[in-house]
This record gives sequence, structure tokens and C-alpha cells, in this order.
Amino acid sequence: MRFSLFFCLITLFSSAAFSEAESVLKFSSSLHETRYNSLIEELRCPKCQNQNLADSNAGIAIDLRNQIYSMIEQGLSDKEIVDYMVARYGEFVLYKPSNNAGTFFLWYGPLILLVLGLIAFVLIIRSNRRSLRSDSK
Repeated sequence: MRFSLFFCLITLFSSAAFSEAESVLKFSSSLHETRYNSLIEELRCPKCQNQNLADSNAGIAIDLRNQIYSMIEQGLSDKEIVDYMVARYGEFVLYKPSNNAGTFFLWYGPLILLVLGLIAFVLIIRSNRRSLRSDSK
């Protein structure tokens, strides 16, 4: 009983501490705050599965949010911040991977498979028609 009460109190205080840490951020302009919110929504947490930096409470996500905040306040552009994150953590941090040779099949693979399937379907239909015509003669 004491352990569960202790655990509940620790959980309550730690979540309050995380929410306090986020509310401490003071932006020099509303544009910086908008950019910050946009960037933490579009960047993935390197530790979590399918969570962006805004949703994750992992320690690394908190560190990266603070890093993004400081980079925005230093005057870096969104591209420079994203490039920094990609250089440090790879393209895994991007929810929208860039379109290059490494991601070619990611972007175009389903379309290529669909076209190949349609071509195979048309060839099979034509072959069946020819065999039906030759059988009827």
C-alpha cells in the first residue's frame, strides 16, 4: 500500500515537473513559438515509436525540444534545424523522408507494383481470350 502511494506521488510530481518545464519556454516572438510548435510536430522522437517530439515525454525528446527552442532563439532557419537533426539522428527523425535515391522505392514502390500488377492482369486477360478463341474455332 505504501509503495503504490509512493509510486502515485512520484508519477504525479514527475508529470507536473514535465509540464512545468514546457511552460517555462519564453519566446521572443509569436513567430518563433509557431515555428517551434511546427518543428516539434514534424520531427519524430528518436527513442519512441511513432511519436513526434511534441507528444513524447522521453528524456531525449525533452532535450531535443529544448535544443530546438535554443536554435530558434539563436536565429537558425527551420531548414538548418532540420538538417542538424537529420545529421545527428538520421532521416528516421523525419516523418516525411526526403525524395532521393535511398527512398526511391519508399515513394514510388507501391505505384510501380500497381503498374506491374495491371500489366500482368491485362496480359493474362489477353492470353485467356486468345486461348478461348482458338478453342472455339
